[in-house]
Amino acid sequence: MGTVIIDKEICIGCGLCVDVCPYNAIQLVENRAVYVLQDCFSCDHCRSVCPVDAVSVAGLVSGMNFSTFTERAEVVQPGAGGMAEIVALMRSRRSCRRYSGKTVSLSLLKDLVKIGTTAPSGTNSQPWRFSILPERQDVLFLGDLTADYYRNLNRQAQNRALRLLMKLFGRDKLGIYYRKYHDSVQESLREWDEEGRDRLFHGATAVILVAAGSDASCPAEDALLATQNMLLAAHAAGLGSCLVGFAVEAMRRNSSIRKKMKIAEDMDVYTVIGLGYPDVKYMRFSGRRSVVPEILRFN
Repeated sequence: MGTVIIDKEICIGCGLCVDVCPYNAIQLVENRAVYVLQDCFSCDHCRSVCPVDAVSVAGLVSGMNFSTFTERAEVVQPGAGGMAEIVALMRSRRSCRRYSGKTVSLSLLKDLVKIGTTAPSGTNSQPWRFSILPERQDVLFLGDLTADYYRNLNRQAQNRALRLLMKLFGRDKLGIYYRKYHDSVQESLREWDEEGRDRLFHGATAVILVAAGSDASCPAEDALLATQNMLLAAHAAGLGSCLVGFAVEAMRRNSSIRKKMKIAEDMDVYTVIGLGYPDVKYMRFSGRRSVVPEILRFN
């Protein structure tokens, strides 16, 4: 939450900030904009729309100070962004499961986090927390923790009596896991232990964990929107990326993993992003399933 500061000497009383404010926090008084609340959710619309730069919002910075590229200062107006280029970027990005082993610079990983924060969030709460695992050894540490979780889960799933008991009282979740995932997970664990083959992160040299505060209005959506921004930006920066759902599930169900990864108790991890320089080059877009939208009209 922040406070809006309006310079009355500069303000021309156009009323644009009044019209754009979703919080009704600004009014025109004697042909000048006046902030009438103690605080709001700091969406920054008022500052961004002001034609004479008479508005500022306490606690916010306009520039993001990227380290690996120069940010464009001008706003891309609706219709001016090049839809074809954006769609091509979206279609070109795909999950990477072959990495070269080259280390990603920490400055680039930090820039990806900054880009993640440009995503929208419910009531502009920006509830994210990003944790960077910058080196392969850090990725392997999380990999070992995740592997231990699934070793234990597989031992439970192999217990027929426990599966039956869970079916009676737990909606057959353990049985579903046993039938769908046990065998493939068991083989992946064997490859991890005996061959050093990484079927979890596929050789990614860095990982970013995206968490959000459990008290936010829509933390899962907030985290996923930030994640998508980062995935597209990673592709544009020359990186491959892959979401690792098995690691998310392990952290969700095992508090000791969250503790070792220094995730606060009031935060939940929603995505684990494997990152690295790809060792594969795709020459065409991947196909997608056809979607027919349902058209709803209410007269």
